[in-house]
Amino acid sequence: MATTTPTGVRGESRPDTTSDGTPMTHRQIMEALSGLMLGMFVAILSSTIVSNALPQIITDLGGTQSSYTWVVTAALLSMTAATPLWGKLADLFSKKLLVQISLVIYVLGSVVAGLSQNTGMLIACRVVQGIGVGGLSALAQIVMAAMISPRERGRYSGYLGAVFAVATVGGPLLGGVITDTDWLGWRWCFYVGVPFAVIALVVLQRTLNLPVVKRDVKVDWTGAFLISAAVSLLLIWVTQAGDSYDWISWQTWAMTGGAVLLGLLFVFVESRASDPIIPLRLFRNPTITLASVASLFVGVAMFSGTVFFSQYFQLARNESPTMSGVLTIPMIGGLFVSSTVSGQVITKTGRWKRWLLAGGVLLTAGMGLLSGLRHDTPYWHIAVFMALTGLGLGMMMQNLVLATQNQVAPEDLGAASSVVTFFRSLGGAMGVSALGALMAHQVTGYVKDGLAALGPKAAALGHGGTGGGGIPDLDKLPVPFREVIESAYGHAVGDVFLYAAPTALAALLVVLFIKEVALKSKVSTTEPMAASESPA
Repeated sequence: MATTTPTGVRGESRPDTTSDGTPMTHRQIMEALSGLMLGMFVAILSSTIVSNALPQIITDLGGTQSSYTWVVTAALLSMTAATPLWGKLADLFSKKLLVQISLVIYVLGSVVAGLSQNTGMLIACRVVQGIGVGGLSALAQIVMAAMISPRERGRYSGYLGAVFAVATVGGPLLGGVITDTDWLGWRWCFYVGVPFAVIALVVLQRTLNLPVVKRDVKVDWTGAFLISAAVSLLLIWVTQAGDSYDWISWQTWAMTGGAVLLGLLFVFVESRASDPIIPLRLFRNPTITLASVASLFVGVAMFSGTVFFSQYFQLARNESPTMSGVLTIPMIGGLFVSSTVSGQVITKTGRWKRWLLAGGVLLTAGMGLLSGLRHDTPYWHIAVFMALTGLGLGMMMQNLVLATQNQVAPEDLGAASSVVTFFRSLGGAMGVSALGALMAHQVTGYVKDGLAALGPKAAALGHGGTGGGGIPDLDKLPVPFREVIESAYGHAVGDVFLYAAPTALAALLVVLFIKEVALKSKVSTTEPMAASESPA
């Protein structure tokens, strides 16, 4: 099957041909994308491989529930802040080189993370990891858009979604096996991705051949700093509020006011910058604005599911890290199926909105049903609810980016793609921070209530031996205390989904207002970027 691609994928002749003038086949496109997908696989695998190991990691390093949340949030925070910058750099520099640099950054962060001696060091390494994965997440969509027409892109977006799903389910399973293997231990969760990363770098060098943009380079570093500072301050406030200080306090007013001020400064700087990191004119397009808002809400749902399920299965049901990964397969299977099938059908029909709407309905239903989780909920109920959530996520994540890319000029492709990814990461970071703080508060309350029901002596223990908010080791607790802890975590994770479900409904409502524009069958070669990317 022949498909068309823009300038420079292979050769220097026409934008939709190989070096000998013939159209690129599906096989040739897959060869060009193989290194990119392998790089994505490595990044996602290295990120998810620690999910089921985190309870054990935090326990070994002497961390608390707040530390648990920040190990996740730190990577999301740096990924969120770095995504727009990577998108802008993709419009200025070699996309291939940027992919390789982001992969190297991520691997370096992973290796040092494996040497962590305390949670502070681990959180710092996660920041470095997030910078790398932010590049890979944004650049994967950008590179693919530079090679493939929007109509054909639905098919290949499905492939990226499938890679995401396989790495997401493979990571926790592999991490669980490594953690449960005595002669390895959780530190190898950070080392195991290094060989794959080296292979990805070699494959990228051999298969991905994109031209280098030739134009004056000017990066909006002021804008990048302001948006990073605003997001960071907001997330620090969400994580600490209700614990270190009251929600209504001078610290709250100072942090939220500071975040708003930094945000306004960012808008002011971007409106005057000659080459802004996020061109504000993009938001004049209703599709981009609505897709960005929808991605914000989808991010909350996506990360709340992947982050808190590991705690649910290990702390509410006392499963091993390996089994914790196995038990989440229904959600990842749903994501795999829906992203692949929707991509194939969208390529054939050119219509995408019906998939966004169906995804919104399924995601809302899945999250709503998961809000009833308890430690003794029958597993087949949980499996069905997870499958619905996965199906919804698979239909929405990639297709929101696809709808945005179909609406922008080639010279704004990188910035527009990274904007949608940025809002999805921002939603995930805010969601994990807020929901993690909520969960810590709920667990404390449920444990106190449960211990009070056991009698005065049990109530005097406060947290049932968990060290004032620390992650408990269930095997070291007496049976009555363990049952209280399991019940508390089961109920608290259900509360997390209860508060996250409205965000899925909000995403569905936003998608309703997106106007569908049929996907283009060709990439324009007369617009500025097509000319600028011609080989010198």
